[in-house]
Amino acid sequence: MSGLLRHREFLRRAPLAPRYDVVVIGGGAVGLAIAYELAARQGLRRVAVLERAYIGAGASGRNTQVVRANYNTPETVPLYKASLEIWRTLSQELDFNIQFSTQGELDLVHTRDALEVERDKALLDRAYGVPMEILTPDEVLERCPYVDLTGGGELPVLGASYHPPGSFARHDSVVWAYATAATRLGVHVHEGVEVTGLDVREGRCRGVMTTAGPVEAGAVVSAVAGWSSVVARMAGLRLPISTHPLQAFVTEPVRHVIDGLVSSMDLYVYVSQTARGELLVGAEILPYNTYSQRSTFDFLAEAAKRTIMILPLAAKARAMRQWAGLCDMTPDSSPILGRTEVEGFFLAAGMGTWGFKGAPIFGRTMAELVATGRTPELIAPFSPERFAADRMVPDAASAGTH
Repeated sequence: MSGLLRHREFLRRAPLAPRYDVVVIGGGAVGLAIAYELAARQGLRRVAVLERAYIGAGASGRNTQVVRANYNTPETVPLYKASLEIWRTLSQELDFNIQFSTQGELDLVHTRDALEVERDKALLDRAYGVPMEILTPDEVLERCPYVDLTGGGELPVLGASYHPPGSFARHDSVVWAYATAATRLGVHVHEGVEVTGLDVREGRCRGVMTTAGPVEAGAVVSAVAGWSSVVARMAGLRLPISTHPLQAFVTEPVRHVIDGLVSSMDLYVYVSQTARGELLVGAEILPYNTYSQRSTFDFLAEAAKRTIMILPLAAKARAMRQWAGLCDMTPDSSPILGRTEVEGFFLAAGMGTWGFKGAPIFGRTMAELVATGRTPELIAPFSPERFAADRMVPDAASAGTH
């Protein structure tokens, strides 16, 4: 009981009010960042975050903590570059240690086509001031001597791209940092309050229906990751989104062997090492649609095989724990950020596997849009209208987790 009381005091709990200026649906990193930015930079203090479970219960608590800015289009590179700049000083701004560390990202390639893609990406990134290098196989070993350049005897490593600013941040620390900073500014964070419907009348969203009763709102923002289609349907909207599970696992702790992230752009697997010494492994989204967050043995077996192909030392490490989160994937693999055709209803959706990386800039720009009605230049290309206007931002090649 004492722990529960401390938890509630830490979040500065408040009763659910009958009306707020803004209601944010979703208590993950993006939703909490939007709420914080509304209060901190836009001066809106009557803001509520509604989370049906507990903060960080969804994708924010089930990701692999990677932060980077090496993307593949003129629209996405500036967006994630701006986010990475915020990440670097976020602990100081929020007065909470998010355990941010810069360790670099090494992306191995095993085919000529993949190598050309990484070369093109490096040229684009450097043009926008984002460091990216192309390495030879020998230079790969200088960065990480444990890489098997034969690729398990099946897929020899032809080279790699290296992104020096590649970083990590502790996902649960980020969620709590934003939540506590927001509540200090007067934001109400309500856990265990599920949104069951949206009050849409005469083309305008006027509030939400919840398990704790109706709440009026001047604006409503959906930031629910894999459940974006479900919430949008409450407003009568159909999104070009499919929901897929993304899985990961950790091994038992081993001696320090990896700095930063080591991935394969052809094998669709990536590996890092946690502060506790665990090898953390992730792979591509599963090809089927589901809202289940259960992990599978097939994933564990296949991801372990691919990991051993590039890092043979992992063969002796025992898998200890695995999990799954949900990704809302758009046709162009880029996020949906902006106002919708329903007045007063905004979307921060379609992040796929990149929601955590972009949380700081998504929060800042979406808060500016909601508060002022003006769309910041950084997120203008990602409006929901781009699909009907045939102005998509195709960026699947920016990740090894398709």
